Amino acid sequence: MIPVSTSACQDQRQTEPGWQSILQHAVSDPVELCRRLALPLSDQEAITAACQLFPLRVPEPYLARIEMGNASDPLLLQVLPQAMELQEHAGFISDPLDEQAHNPVPGLVHKYASRVLLITTSLCAVHCRYCFRREFPYDDNRNSRLDWQQALDYVRTHQELNEVILSGGDPLSLPDRQLGWLMEQIAAIPHIRRLRIHSRLPVVIPQRITKECLAWLTGNRLQTIMVLHCNHPNEIDLAVSNAIKQLCKAGITVLNQSVLLAGINDHAPTLASLSERLFAAGALPYYLHALDRVRGSHHFAVQDGRGIQIHHELQALLPGFLVPRLVREEAGHHSKSWLV
Repeated sequence: MIPVSTSACQDQRQTEPGWQSILQHAVSDPVELCRRLALPLSDQEAITAACQLFPLRVPEPYLARIEMGNASDPLLLQVLPQAMELQEHAGFISDPLDEQAHNPVPGLVHKYASRVLLITTSLCAVHCRYCFRREFPYDDNRNSRLDWQQALDYVRTHQELNEVILSGGDPLSLPDRQLGWLMEQIAAIPHIRRLRIHSRLPVVIPQRITKECLAWLTGNRLQTIMVLHCNHPNEIDLAVSNAIKQLCKAGITVLNQSVLLAGINDHAPTLASLSERLFAAGALPYYLHALDRVRGSHHFAVQDGRGIQIHHELQALLPGFLVPRLVREEAGHHSKSWLV
């Protein structure tokens, strides 16, 4: 590893825009996205209609990793709206995990016995076109402190819980002061031992991992786990690797979960490269999810038989600790289902 001087890092931070500015100025127009990448915009009417159903959002650091002129780039395909999203397919619905049936108070989902999930915000830094919450009723799950108090009261009264998961949207899109306050409230609940944060920001805007962020992540008694969402090795550049290393150095357990996506990572060598790059930075591969069957995502689906075959091939390429579990989350089940 090549050492980098502290002064050089400070100079770089002073010239780069802050994460809030990057988040605010994410690309949201498909015409602009295609112009920036030297790509033709085909079927603009259908793409505009797809954006109306689920807006486009791509931050600059992620955009910079997409290959110019390559309409099949695996990062581009995750974020570019497609006419195929407008097609209806049997079994692909608005709430494939039936989360609304497990939403006892605003901002909280309780599906599993020992843990609950807090919907902290509707905002994400990037809009992945296969997102299973693309139609989630965020207006009914607002994140004011009053709403959070309702969720926290629920956690306090359920002694069987030992873990709180922050999700969204993306929890790291919120200000550090707000997240620090929420962390303090959770840490004050005696039966909660762990805090898990599901976030794509360290991958799409690695500038988000600041000393202020690390301060609230580590300044409490809870064991903290950061679960990243990275699907392809090309998503991991030096800045992402450094962000992961900062989290690990701070004592935070870093895991990664991916989604198996047709045309993007449905190839064992690609997934093997992803696992190797993640582990080199300090993150352990955790889950490889079969696609959640949300409306508009059918073109990303990989048949279970093919997914199992890819997983077997992956086992031959990697040591066991780098092979993520191939799973599916299903409505009404009390845990994820292992496909292998």
